[in-house]
Amino acid sequence: MKVNKRSIAAVGAIAIVSTLTLAGCSTGTSGDSSKGEEAGSTLTVWVDSERVDALQGAADSYEEKTGVKVKLVGKSVDDMKDDFIQQVPTGKGPDVVMGAHDWLGELSTNGVIAPLELGDSASDYLPVALQAATYDGTVYMLPYAVENIAVLRNADLVPTAPTSFDDMLSKGTFVVEQGAEGNPYHLYPFQTAFGAPVFGTDDSGSYDPTDLQLGSEGGFAFADWLAAKGKNGTGTLNTDIDGEIAKQQFLDGTAAFWLTGPWNVGAAVDAGINVAIDPVPSPTGETASPFAGVKGFFVSAESKNKVAANDFLVNYLGTKDVQLELFKAGNVLPALTAAADEAASDPIIAGFQAVGADAVPMPAIPAMGSVWQFWGVAEAAIINGADPKTTWQKLVDDVTAAIK
Repeated sequence: MKVNKRSIAAVGAIAIVSTLTLAGCSTGTSGDSSKGEEAGSTLTVWVDSERVDALQGAADSYEEKTGVKVKLVGKSVDDMKDDFIQQVPTGKGPDVVMGAHDWLGELSTNGVIAPLELGDSASDYLPVALQAATYDGTVYMLPYAVENIAVLRNADLVPTAPTSFDDMLSKGTFVVEQGAEGNPYHLYPFQTAFGAPVFGTDDSGSYDPTDLQLGSEGGFAFADWLAAKGKNGTGTLNTDIDGEIAKQQFLDGTAAFWLTGPWNVGAAVDAGINVAIDPVPSPTGETASPFAGVKGFFVSAESKNKVAANDFLVNYLGTKDVQLELFKAGNVLPALTAAADEAASDPIIAGFQAVGADAVPMPAIPAMGSVWQFWGVAEAAIINGADPKTTWQKLVDDVTAAIK
């Protein structure tokens, strides 16, 4: 079954009824043991060092209202996940950690996170954010930001958005990051337009690792399309184009269209480009759905302050004002709908929000690691002239064997 925004309804219902295991309360971080969750307790929260200031107001407000101190600890995002996984079982980790939704499979497998009770606020989040926060039918993450790719268009070169992939090519040069080993993340919206998601979903809307969709009819049709747009076809897709080359071609006006994320908009604006944000043009007429990456907060499975942690996340970090503060710190679309709508007064943000409405969460299940291992290399080979049918079949076979 194709994963899309229409498969989210069940997730919303699950989010509301997901349960929180209420642990015995104690003072201090997850490694402390003394009193209950009361005035004088401390919540330790690991956050990206660049987000500490954005959260300080919420931390101060929570302490003033409840008497529970929130200690914000700035950490490098490069080390945070591994440090969390290693420290939680020892009782020395934080009560809450900031992270990405695609950590969920690893965090869940290691048993280091606790379920989160969103209650009635579940429906206040963008559907894709709520789906990404849910793993095996249970909500584990308080989402705060949603990020996806879209097409940046040089509106001075091409004043109106194209209506299809071929229409785009007729209006100007298109670039997308690839490289020697391919880049399936950036090509995924085209793959979904052929009806070939990586995995199908179960009744709860969660990805099903036993339902690999790469080998569907749509997957092979997509492989044929890669060949047609590659080295022995139109040359539109080129593994010699890496991220820096794609960026430079858009900045110098060689390319009118660039498939990339919000992280590159600043460079384009600084270069004087009149940037417009367009949906990913479909090569088939069906919706081209990019991956969405969702950022949020997780509660430690070993926290002695789970009730306070849940309260702080849902009722403080899950408010419009705080999510807008996080938006200002990172310029990434808020996950809370009210905050997202306000941030979308900026047409660039509005453009990414519109594309994100058709986005699907990047699979967080452990089986996804087996896909990444082979996926990009196979696509790059096809783009460079390898037989699409046999190369794609080998991809399917390799992934299937790796998952088993």
